[in-house]
Amino acid sequence: MEILSQMWSLLGLLTVLQNILPTQLLSLLHSFYESLQDFLSPYSYFEIPEFNGYCGVDINDLYRHVHLYLNSVNPANTCRRLTLSRSKSSNRISFTVAPNHTVHDTFSGHRLSWTHHAETVQDSLDEKRSFTLKLPKRHRLTLLSPYLQHVTARAEEFERVSRERRLFTNNGHGSYESGWSSVPFRHHSTFDTLALEPELKKQLMDDLTAFSEGKDFYHKIGRAWKRGYLLYGPPGSGKSSLIAAMANYLCYDVYDLELSKVADNSELRALLIQTTNRSIIVIEDIDCSVDLTGDRVTKMRKPSPESHKKGRRRRVMDAGEDNGRVTLSGLLNFTDGLWSCCGEERIVVFTTNHRDTVDPALVRCGRMDVHVSLDTCGMHAFKSLVKNYLGVDSHVLYDVVESCMRAGGALTPAHVGEILLRNRKDADVAVKAVVSAMQAKILGTDLDVGDGGKDYNDGTRTPESMERRLVESPENWEGSPEKFGGKKRREGCSWERKVKFFVRLKSLTKSDSGRRGV
Repeated sequence: MEILSQMWSLLGLLTVLQNILPTQLLSLLHSFYESLQDFLSPYSYFEIPEFNGYCGVDINDLYRHVHLYLNSVNPANTCRRLTLSRSKSSNRISFTVAPNHTVHDTFSGHRLSWTHHAETVQDSLDEKRSFTLKLPKRHRLTLLSPYLQHVTARAEEFERVSRERRLFTNNGHGSYESGWSSVPFRHHSTFDTLALEPELKKQLMDDLTAFSEGKDFYHKIGRAWKRGYLLYGPPGSGKSSLIAAMANYLCYDVYDLELSKVADNSELRALLIQTTNRSIIVIEDIDCSVDLTGDRVTKMRKPSPESHKKGRRRRVMDAGEDNGRVTLSGLLNFTDGLWSCCGEERIVVFTTNHRDTVDPALVRCGRMDVHVSLDTCGMHAFKSLVKNYLGVDSHVLYDVVESCMRAGGALTPAHVGEILLRNRKDADVAVKAVVSAMQAKILGTDLDVGDGGKDYNDGTRTPESMERRLVESPENWEGSPEKFGGKKRREGCSWERKVKFFVRLKSLTKSDSGRRGV
């Protein structure tokens, strides 16, 4: 009781002194008390306000980084109260430390803590928010700078992974403030679901990882932090799916540049400047977008006598055409010129169905650093497609499929995927349908190719008729192969070899079906 009475007496004395002593003296005593407390405390404190200065307009970027960093380390493990929120542009739930609560952290073997402060501004509904960093005083000079760099790097990585990615396309107004329009990028293609051979898949993933982590290396060698990929192969070989998988793997935005909408080289440069870092710039079907190779061919062609007579007029017209469209020179500067270094961490991707038709200057090393050949579906890719579409790890007809691939009956991933999708309710029927399509391709009939997913209407192109023809001799094929496949009759020896091959495949298919009880 005596102790409580003494405490009440002390509080009363302090209240009386606060009312009697002048304000300046009270402020001096308060400052002296804080200085004494800082001197005796083994910790140092650093305040990070939400806004810079006193106007409350310029946002403090470090405050935002601290907020993102605390989300990345999941403060729920060390904080008793959190505020949860989720924005429309992200699927992740973000955490905010409640006012006057603390989150503990460790760095280089030292214990640190973040305390979130939120004070209501007088005569206003706004709040004054800040974070206070507490760290050991003895090590503050060696800890502060490296720790804040760690916080910033972790926050930027978390923001890159968690934010919603966008798919941009040029809207034909590249010379204005914004020449791009965008939609959310929600393509679900990944390297796990991609129908690629394992060696190629690993090489691509390693190259992308090395590029995304190569900032210091690119700066050291004095090279722009960008990389070019040329994807070439027949239609349906998976070029667009690979681009989507690259974007999802790196968490980059995608800019789909349509050259036919670009007026001239100046607008092309303006579009490049408007792209952001950590993005993939895609120009699909580079050989079909604009006639770039024609520029070089026209210049190399010798002038005719008539051109000498109208030389001045032709030069004026050519200059006007170059100023009114995208030229090969403009696209070269776009990919590897001075304007290509206006941003960092960019990937430029060209796609084409015919690599030989692309101008060699566009695909040389330094512009297109990695050339990726995408062709028909191999055995590993086929197994991946069956796993994705049917949920089957193995099948008894895999040997038959591999034999068809070796005989020249391999299909593109898009074609295989369509057959599996159409028959996804029955794995046996789906794999048999793929085998029938491969056999038809070897015979040159292109069974199930280009039918748009429709049923087989022609009696000569049904699977049953195909099976009957495989066990018949060429002489009994109703006269000629023209009726069967629309091509000229080949030599008897080649047809006889093919028939023997398909008879063997047919016997394998029947024996495998018999073992399974089909």
